[in-house]
Amino acid sequence: MRRLGNHRRILVIIVLISAAFAYGRGHDPKADSGVQKLLWVEPEDPSTFDFQYGVGGSQRQPQPPFRFLNEDLSRTTSKINVTDGRSVAWNVKWGSEARTSAFCTRLARACGYFAEPEYFVPSGQIEGVHRLSRAKKYVSKDGSFQNGRFQLRTDNPKYLHDEHWSLEDNPFVGTPQNQGMKILMILLSNWDTRKSNFAIFEENAGGVQRRLYVQADWGASLGRWGNPFTRSKYVCKDFVEQTPSFVKGVDRDTVRWGFGDWDDIRVSDVQWLLKYLGKLTDAQLRITLASSGASAEDTECYTQALRNRIEQLQQVADSVLSKRAKP
Repeated sequence: MRRLGNHRRILVIIVLISAAFAYGRGHDPKADSGVQKLLWVEPEDPSTFDFQYGVGGSQRQPQPPFRFLNEDLSRTTSKINVTDGRSVAWNVKWGSEARTSAFCTRLARACGYFAEPEYFVPSGQIEGVHRLSRAKKYVSKDGSFQNGRFQLRTDNPKYLHDEHWSLEDNPFVGTPQNQGMKILMILLSNWDTRKSNFAIFEENAGGVQRRLYVQADWGASLGRWGNPFTRSKYVCKDFVEQTPSFVKGVDRDTVRWGFGDWDDIRVSDVQWLLKYLGKLTDAQLRITLASSGASAEDTECYTQALRNRIEQLQQVADSVLSKRAKP
């Protein structure tokens, strides 16, 4: 009987260790209290994706007149909350982050990652503006503005204010989808990896409770990745200068990057992401950049640099195949 008890204890220990390992590698998103957890869904064919308007499509873009609600003083970027002509709520952001956010969310969504509907509005007027502090730099006394990013505000899916995640601590750690997000962060030179930038949204989809894990702030992208004294946002010259060192090489199936915070990305992770990222054409990149407020010069600059970086990823993906082909 004592020997049988020991066997049972050993079995319990094995089960617990197996469960812990499974969780660390990305446990079943449906396993917690019947709530489905999602980081990524199979994207539609890139040829049918709306690169001009993004996930919201043309039908959901903000419609004037815009009415002032209040100034959003969270974080460091100038923002205000408004409603549009259909009483839909929006958060409006200005500065360099307006363009980066609109572009990067479209690119991420085209690869299957969740993104909030965002639109770049070149100019407009907001009624009832008053008592602005940081945003008065971008909004005139009569409410007129230029180059604003409108991000949809809705209760379904509902933003969970006090819940955040990181790429090193979430239910999907170790999965290709989580690794793919890391690659996108490096590809777009998004150096702001603070946990508060990774949001959780909750929604009811046909009676199924779902939690959506979203990279919710792409503002610190398309510039130089570096320390606080050298990094930048939306500076194509800086983005181009770092592009030749985007990928350093491969060591035993692990990719070495010229910059970035991760050293655990494998060649197989790159191959997985390229199934989606690799289908994007230069024409689609140009449409996305132009609809995000990029000038003609920046559109061409970023398109060429991004294509160069994607080709470097393709070389990484092909490196394993070439090694296997050798006798």
